[in-house]
Amino acid sequence: MIKEQLYKKVVEYFEKTMPAPETELHYKTPYELMVAVMLSAQCTDVRVNKITPAFFEKYPDAESLSKASPQEVFELIKSCSYPNNKAKHLVKAAQMLINEYGGKLPDNINDLQKLPGIGRKSANVLVSIIYDKPAIAVDTHVFRVANRIGLANAKTPLGVEKQLSEGFPKELLPKAHHWLILHGRYVCKSKNPACDKCGLTDICNYYKTSKTKKHVENKS
Repeated sequence: MIKEQLYKKVVEYFEKTMPAPETELHYKTPYELMVAVMLSAQCTDVRVNKITPAFFEKYPDAESLSKASPQEVFELIKSCSYPNNKAKHLVKAAQMLINEYGGKLPDNINDLQKLPGIGRKSANVLVSIIYDKPAIAVDTHVFRVANRIGLANAKTPLGVEKQLSEGFPKELLPKAHHWLILHGRYVCKSKNPACDKCGLTDICNYYKTSKTKKHVENKS
């Protein structure tokens, strides 16, 4: 199957099964999403969503966070991964937002990556969700699912990002980000993928060449 047909089938499947995908991080403002995304590095969304209510109550905006000390922030986020570094990055990012961007989250990945704790993946998440820009963040789920299905054939997140950006229609990139993350989180898991619950097995390279196919066929 040529790539154009593969992408078309993937889009058709997800438009039918997941027409309005959204991030599972809880937020109300761009600032809150920035904080949640920074906390989510190497941490589950479930854990982040348990941390942020108290965090946003104490620090409702960038201005209040910019005046905090890393130690104060640490006490609120210590149950997440790498709390020391994240506490420092959160305070410094808030200070930079106030001092250099007028308290408003930048709308492009280059400026976003200047903020401490914001890498390319996080920057892509923010511009795609907040500003609905044609960007796609590649985390471990997206990387795995894209390579397994055959949407991409790359060894680096940036390589996968470039191939997905070329394969999906530009206007669908923000949705495609959520499609692949959620599919990887709940169906195409790293260990024991639920291929028997997946509607893409007929076009998935991984399924066609794995022992999973034989197992599923034997069960049916």
